Amino acid sequence: MFTRSSRQLRLVAAFVLLCSWSAIADDGMWTFDNPPRKQLKELYGFEPTQEWLDHVRLSSVRFNDGGSGAFVSANGLVLTNHHVARGQLQKLSSPQKNYVADGFYAKTLTDEIKATDLELNVLVGMEDVTSRVLASVKPGMSAKEALDARKAAMAQISKESKEKTGLRSDVVTFYQGGEYWLYTYKKYTDVRLVMAPEEQIAFFGGDADNFTFPRYDLDMAFFRVYENGKPLNTEHYLRWKTSGAVDGELVFVSGHPGSTNRLQTYAQTEYQRDCAYPMRLKSYERRLALLKTYAARGAEQARQARGQIFGIENGLKASGGEYRGLLDKTLMAKKAAEEKDFRDRIAANPEWQRQYAWAWDTIAATTERSKASLRYKTFRQISGRAFTFATTLVQYFEEIKKPNGERTAQYQDANLESTKFRLFSPAPVYPELDEAQVADGLAHALAELGPADPWVKIVLDGKGPSDVARELVRGTQLADVAVRKALFQGGEKAVAASQDPMIVLARKLEPLNRDARAWEEKNISSSSARASQAIGEARFAVYGKSTYPDATFTLRLSYGTVKGYPMNGTVAPSKTTLYGLYDRSYSFDQKGDFALPQRFIDRRASLDLSTPSNFVSTCDIIGGNSGSPVINKAGEYVGLIFDGNIESLPGRFLYTEESNRAVSVHSAFIIESLRKLYDAGPLADELEGTHQLGLAPAGQK
Repeated sequence: MFTRSSRQLRLVAAFVLLCSWSAIADDGMWTFDNPPRKQLKELYGFEPTQEWLDHVRLSSVRFNDGGSGAFVSANGLVLTNHHVARGQLQKLSSPQKNYVADGFYAKTLTDEIKATDLELNVLVGMEDVTSRVLASVKPGMSAKEALDARKAAMAQISKESKEKTGLRSDVVTFYQGGEYWLYTYKKYTDVRLVMAPEEQIAFFGGDADNFTFPRYDLDMAFFRVYENGKPLNTEHYLRWKTSGAVDGELVFVSGHPGSTNRLQTYAQTEYQRDCAYPMRLKSYERRLALLKTYAARGAEQARQARGQIFGIENGLKASGGEYRGLLDKTLMAKKAAEEKDFRDRIAANPEWQRQYAWAWDTIAATTERSKASLRYKTFRQISGRAFTFATTLVQYFEEIKKPNGERTAQYQDANLESTKFRLFSPAPVYPELDEAQVADGLAHALAELGPADPWVKIVLDGKGPSDVARELVRGTQLADVAVRKALFQGGEKAVAASQDPMIVLARKLEPLNRDARAWEEKNISSSSARASQAIGEARFAVYGKSTYPDATFTLRLSYGTVKGYPMNGTVAPSKTTLYGLYDRSYSFDQKGDFALPQRFIDRRASLDLSTPSNFVSTCDIIGGNSGSPVINKAGEYVGLIFDGNIESLPGRFLYTEESNRAVSVHSAFIIESLRKLYDAGPLADELEGTHQLGLAPAGQK
């Protein structure tokens, strides 16, 4: 095991060993402590200053329910995607007002609507705590003891930071355990909806066009952050450039990619190909079929299910593209070659061979054990928010009795506020939808696991899945936030005495779930964590920090150029225009997902149809980057990430610059639509800096 000082000494040697891991193209999701200065200088003659990096970091926003965004005015205005905002739009909607489908615009500050349970995070501090975490592991510890020691150290660091700073404090793992960093975030929970367009234009082309290019989507939504009841005065925000990005220009993406698997071993990648993806796709298809059947019951049922249908269709297409990448023999051959080169370098050094060679065999063994538990983790689930509330209440009072470092992550001291924020969300629960999903999930658990499975026996207790679903959903009161608060305030005794059927079932299942978590830690997590850490240290020994860690929903910086690509025997342009939007709509006779909102028909003559709508770049992104800003060298806002093309999906495992493209809304399209289609001139003025006082309350200038 290397100390920090010895790994730093090897960083010098690493530069002479740059090989396949070096980022010689536009790949990379770089942490802000280790930006790609060398690559940018060599490829583009540009080297970002620390001031530039700090400004971009403090202007970037994480949507804690998944996605990214950025401050775009001095008054707390945040821009993200419509599809990132969709969950909040759904929670704010009702049978009378459908903000997802119809959109929304607050003409004044008083019209802005508070999101039900949205938490935004801004990364304000980064501290390397690797030495402290690794020092917690003592010689002679078993793999399980070492895992527990690291978890306890991470929890203690988070707790100390939270108590000292009052900030959200997360210890995050990079390079498979090669590095640990304390990330501190300024957290905002008073977030209000300002504007969103109609779904019909935000997701123009529907699932058919999803993950494709050319595209014409206006996938945007605006929120405003408030503090102490007033719009936040934001020192750091991205200045707007209406003319936007142009072909061949160097651009950057600052966002929060969710996860990648580029540093996995070949055995782990095979496991994804042979086990995880086939089961995931099968689950998506089943759930999608159920939701579409439910949506067919009526207009209100369709409104309730639409968000989940969108999410699963998106996941199905994304996972399908990733899976096709795993089936590509060329991609797998490259992964095998990368690993061989890495292991050959280890084998060439006797000390490295002794310290690290064992790790790959250990990962392969734990991967085999993972296959046995995958089915249980997939099918031992109960859908619906009500049961999630029940599980949280039961687990909360079990977990807080433990020392902080022994608790599961969401119940550690540093995360309790966020856990309670979600528990007490006033967002609506749809009992009819919950019942349909619970019944469907239990039916499939019974079919896949069999009636003798301990979990199935506890849940069904000799009854049919539909009967159990009916009893659970119709008998629970947990959809009422006041009931949840009363149970929480009543403490452990109140939860233990509750006869709410969801709570009763959660109590029965908790011992089984606890045993499953313990088995997982003992037989899989502890061994794989130790082996992954060894591989992470080996990577430092060989390559230093000349490469970037896998994505972990932490802030990253990507770079690339605005650039078309070869596609379907022809060439895709780097941008599309409003001319193309209307052509695509009329080519499908303005029907279905290709129909335009009425305002686009009525006001067509007022638009400049040469306005760029969407564009592509070679920037390296993945899910979680949705809503990320695209900026130029001056740090100006030129576009809004909302998708990748179909060719980018295997990028979870391997980036290919030739055809991997990030798809963005052009800044010119946003301004053109706000001014000429949505009568949102004040919002456009705020973006362009001509009205930096924000939207004036009614009756004021």
